[in-house]
Amino acid sequence: MDEKELTENEKKKEYLKSYGKALRREQRILDEIQCLRLDKMFPSIVQDGMPHGSSQEDLSGYAATLDEMIEDLKKERLEKVKIRKKIEKSIRNLEDEDEQEVLRLRYISGLSWEEVAVEIGYAWAQTHRIHSSALKNLKMI
Repeated sequence: MDEKELTENEKKKEYLKSYGKALRREQRILDEIQCLRLDKMFPSIVQDGMPHGSSQEDLSGYAATLDEMIEDLKKERLEKVKIRKKIEKSIRNLEDEDEQEVLRLRYISGLSWEEVAVEIGYAWAQTHRIHSSALKNLKMI
């Protein structure tokens, strides 16, 4: 999506959603690390009746790959913390506490609109009105 095509509210939503995206990137790296570890612990066994050579291989390649993935994870976690800190600061700068709470629950905690409405004790439509007002008042940092 071209930056010029985004409305101001769409830009703010993308800004707020960047934390959820960082969480998903972090989880993908964690999943990859888990798969790599499991593949090393439980290599697939070929049972085709044919003789096979030893499947033992040098662990240095595995260790190097794992180290690289862990470094990627560290970088992603640092980036996630920076993004959350910026968004939290933007949210804290809102004067209305309901607006702050709606944005926090939706974009930081990742709740659905129904869950946000229940949590703050307002009807779904009122929750969306608060969200709309919050977006209007939000200043991106």
